[in-house]
Amino acid sequence: MVMRSKPVLAVTLGDPAGVGPELAARVLGSPAVQAMCVPVLFGDAWVVDEVMERGLGRWPFERVSWEDWEAGGEPHGPLLVDCAALDRGSWQPGRVSAACGRAAYVYIERAIASAQAGRVDAVVTLPVHKAALRQAGVPYPGHTEIFTALTGARRTCMMLYSEALTVSLVTTHVGYAEVPGQLSVERILDVIELTGTACHRLQGRAPRLAVCGLNPHAGEGGLFGQGEEERFIRPAIAAARARGWTVEGPLPPDTAFVPFQRERFDAWVTMYHDQGHIPFKMLAFDTGVNITLGLPIVRTSVDHGTAFDIAWQGRARGQSFLAALRAAARLAPGFEGRSDRPGVA
Repeated sequence: MVMRSKPVLAVTLGDPAGVGPELAARVLGSPAVQAMCVPVLFGDAWVVDEVMERGLGRWPFERVSWEDWEAGGEPHGPLLVDCAALDRGSWQPGRVSAACGRAAYVYIERAIASAQAGRVDAVVTLPVHKAALRQAGVPYPGHTEIFTALTGARRTCMMLYSEALTVSLVTTHVGYAEVPGQLSVERILDVIELTGTACHRLQGRAPRLAVCGLNPHAGEGGLFGQGEEERFIRPAIAAARARGWTVEGPLPPDTAFVPFQRERFDAWVTMYHDQGHIPFKMLAFDTGVNITLGLPIVRTSVDHGTAFDIAWQGRARGQSFLAALRAAARLAPGFEGRSDRPGVA
């Protein structure tokens, strides 16, 4: 294992037509980022060059081809790995395209391979567009599913982390009608344990966890829904308590995130996508971090999309990206709890 004074963080450029390129070029060159980590950007060099030509960022650092990077060597400063995955003329800023979807997938695939080989300590992803991935024939709807499949992880979940609120999701990119069929005691217990373990690493203490019900009023004793609280959620909470976790629930979802509850708990386990995303984005839209739990590698991400409506206009805000870099540096194996790196402890 290579001993490093700072974690090496792979960063994927995201969909080239979105805000990822300008965020990468602007944020990764900042003194704050270079003090906390060594960023290695996986993307297309000509895309980054065009961002700089338009005055949207700066990347005056070394660059190498994917083949040279794959051949070995230790990065000693910010680096751009040119994946040569996107042809000029095959895309337009702010537009969905199969070419950009394919390129975004290539960046992710190569960053994951680098993490699995120990070349980087964690992966930070900039946003992809689900429609572009689908047009490119990528068989996964988003980052979480891609990382789960390519790393062969047995159990994973999405956690949205911020200083204001932290939530995890039992189900993610499925329609509401499909959610009850994807609930089980085992799945809910997995998410409780993954969330508890991650929060302990991030906070340095045993967390206090809350679990939301699926139905209005957490089922009201079986009056609403098909007994999901009684069949799945309560048994999972009981099993988690038996394993030593401090956890309460199922809480009625409409009052689970009110101020006095936010003083009581460190993280919430939610049953479906919007049950967690809506309160989280109300409180931490600009500073939230998306973390995939349960992977054999560390992966964090911005908690926003490609923002095609403002892409390549210099209007994208970098707070979520900076927070994702900080979280990745903190979670990187061998660097947890290190207080000698600015912006991490």
